[in-house]
Amino acid sequence: QVDVGAMARLFGYVDVTDRDFVVAVLSIAFNPLFWNVVARWEHKTRALSRAFGSPRAACYCLGTVILLLNCVRSHCFTEAMKSQPKLEGLDCHWVYLLGLAVLAVGTVFVISSFLALGFIGTFLGDYFGILMEAKVTSFPFSILDNPMYWGSTAVYLGWALM
Repeated sequence: QVDVGAMARLFGYVDVTDRDFVVAVLSIAFNPLFWNVVARWEHKTRALSRAFGSPRAACYCLGTVILLLNCVRSHCFTEAMKSQPKLEGLDCHWVYLLGLAVLAVGTVFVISSFLALGFIGTFLGDYFGILMEAKVTSFPFSILDNPMYWGSTAVYLGWALM
């Protein structure tokens, strides 16, 4: 037996028919799909490297596109959060502070991951044939396997709580 009561309660608080919600879900799903498809295509064909004249230039271009798509995703997420109903129990000062703390921890993981990997390491340089000299094992990779993903998730969770 499956208890669908929890899902029914959730759908009482989330308006899945809201345009902003649908656009946010689509942008959240699109971003990793886009960059993985493009990076794998580059790895197989080297088409971007040829078009931009070098793997580094192509990687910087793709990284810039990914950053712009992340800005769009963040905007869509923010608009969806504004248009969704709030849980009354979460609309208090301590939940706001908890959200701020989760967002801060996530930001530390994202920024420290970026600093450890650099732009090319962060934005799929390995698919362009640009490899790092050694595996990064310093913070935050010393405590998490995927700190950029966990950090981003924490940022959005903290943002939602706030």
